[in-house]
Amino acid sequence: MSQFYLDHYGFAVRPFSILPDPKMLFWSDRHRKAFAVLEYGLMTRAPLTVVTGEVGVGKTTLVQALLAQADEDLRIGLISNARGDRGDLLRWVLNAFDIQTAKGADYVELFQSFQDFVLGEYAAGKLVVLIFDEAQNLGAETLEELRMLTNINSGTDELLQLILLGQPELRDVITRPELRQFAQRVSATFHLGGFDAAGTRDYIRHRLQQAGGSGHEFDEAACTRIHQESRGVPRMINKIADLALVYGAAADRKVISADLVDELIADGLILHTAPDPEPNPGDRPARLVLAPDPHSKRDLS
Repeated sequence: MSQFYLDHYGFAVRPFSILPDPKMLFWSDRHRKAFAVLEYGLMTRAPLTVVTGEVGVGKTTLVQALLAQADEDLRIGLISNARGDRGDLLRWVLNAFDIQTAKGADYVELFQSFQDFVLGEYAAGKLVVLIFDEAQNLGAETLEELRMLTNINSGTDELLQLILLGQPELRDVITRPELRQFAQRVSATFHLGGFDAAGTRDYIRHRLQQAGGSGHEFDEAACTRIHQESRGVPRMINKIADLALVYGAAADRKVISADLVDELIADGLILHTAPDPEPNPGDRPARLVLAPDPHSKRDLS
């Protein structure tokens, strides 16, 4: 069925796989701005950079694109879905860089091992960058522990940078009164929202063309219907569009119309999630907020 699917439309690969793929990244205006914030953080050696967004908007794909073009003088560790109590965070961090420690090492020894690693990399001309994906799982206490790690930075040079990516609730945690010192260390934040209707259409056409198609395997009405059902979230767009192509191939149709999208929705193939708690940020003018920080006080709005 998979090969039949590809042959039917003339695709080289599935255009709507939900797996993160930087080669398929669609550079919407907001994705470009989110990526610019990540680059800004690296360029200015900002101690903390935060990018948030709903599930499936492309945060992980952006990180992979960032890693693909990272300079050789960066030593990057990537941590996904980290959880745990005090001390567990340091084990996650050490594991991200393959730093070996003595069995049964206590917190002080773990911290010393990481500090020695950071200082050693700095002496070798490298900057250590820690990227946390799904950072909303860390919790307030762990975020405060992260802030303490940035104290390894001293003098005029930043030795350690942290980049946090997470769901919208990460911003809620960071803005708690007890985390005001953490928030003050954040140099730049950005919220990545879903696409508007035109963005959804352009995204669908981009993926189709990247897969070897014409870009017009979905008509305008089908794109509009997919946007309504997905609320412009790329992962949901992928799920609906992929199933629509399966339905179209089974019906021997080369172009997907709105009735096919309605049919798969009526058949119960799409699970609905709760709507966003606030208006889609993608429908509002973008604003990049910079917290007070000794590195920069520019407003990139």
